[in-house]
Amino acid sequence: MIGQLYITIISLTLAGNAYCQTSSSSPLTSSSLPTASTPPLVSVTSKLGENITLPCRLQSGGSDVFGAMKVTWTKVGQNGSENEEVLLSMGIHTSGKFKDRAYLVDTNAGDASLVLTNISMEDMGKYHCEVQDGMEDIVKHVILEVENGTTEGVVFPYAPHHGRYNMSFDDAVQACSSQGAVIASFEQLLQAWEDGLDWCNAGWLDDGTVHYPIKKPREPCGGAISSPGIRSYGRRNKQKSRFDVFCFASKLEGQFYWLTQPDRLTYDEAVQMCKDDNAEIAKVGHMYAAWKLEDYDRCDAGWLADGSVRYPISRPRKNCSPTEAAVRFVGFPDKKVKSYGVYCFKPY
Repeated sequence: MIGQLYITIISLTLAGNAYCQTSSSSPLTSSSLPTASTPPLVSVTSKLGENITLPCRLQSGGSDVFGAMKVTWTKVGQNGSENEEVLLSMGIHTSGKFKDRAYLVDTNAGDASLVLTNISMEDMGKYHCEVQDGMEDIVKHVILEVENGTTEGVVFPYAPHHGRYNMSFDDAVQACSSQGAVIASFEQLLQAWEDGLDWCNAGWLDDGTVHYPIKKPREPCGGAISSPGIRSYGRRNKQKSRFDVFCFASKLEGQFYWLTQPDRLTYDEAVQMCKDDNAEIAKVGHMYAAWKLEDYDRCDAGWLADGSVRYPISRPRKNCSPTEAAVRFVGFPDKKVKSYGVYCFKPY
């Protein structure tokens, strides 16, 4: 009995010495203590106007219980500003500038990735994804970089044949699309204003706001003593409000040209003449892109696809826009009258 007790004391003593030696040779420091895990950080890049997916997935694939996963996406505020709520999956609620632009990929498969549509410069920044699944909870951060509008293009104001201030937001989107363009962003309008665009009619932009650019202040356009700038009506009701629109046309992927032929044409004859030349009647966006990006210049008024008559002048001269380079608008004449020639467009 005494022998067993002696052996036990020796064993405890040796264990204690071993512990002391280990502790003294590798002392515990604050850096060796467990710390809360830092949320994974990834970065994605988008161009203006594109759609982008911000990744956020559960490793396990998610709970088998339908609707069990709660997802919250927020945009992290900078320089002391508050965070912005982007999307809350309980009811799929979106708000503010992200309304109708944000949705989830597939929460039932454990994928809480966020899709943002029609990216603008103000979307750039840090996003926070928080997922509560019951089985697995995660937090992730995603940095969204936005390339600052290197796409060549031109902003132009547009109103349909039935007159100014007649389009809802959806009408405006469709109007730009029908003219070979897309609805412009605020960043694109700002760049156009810096390049000299001056227009006194307010128009929709892609985020549902309404603006107009003024270079030369005057009484009907915000006051003669006001400063140059982009005048804002703010965010308007997309269904009830009526305005014009600012469209953005990209570099042409085809040939814009004046169809040389001896006769004046009705609108229907103009459409057919372009078809006979293996082309289509040009759209307003085609003319603006050719004028701005290719310096297209012709002092002949011609039919375009929307029934309007216009002509592009890049070199101002007498009887041809003598004061400035511009796309000149003649109007929406009677389509049955043989009054004008035609501009055509032939895709590559």
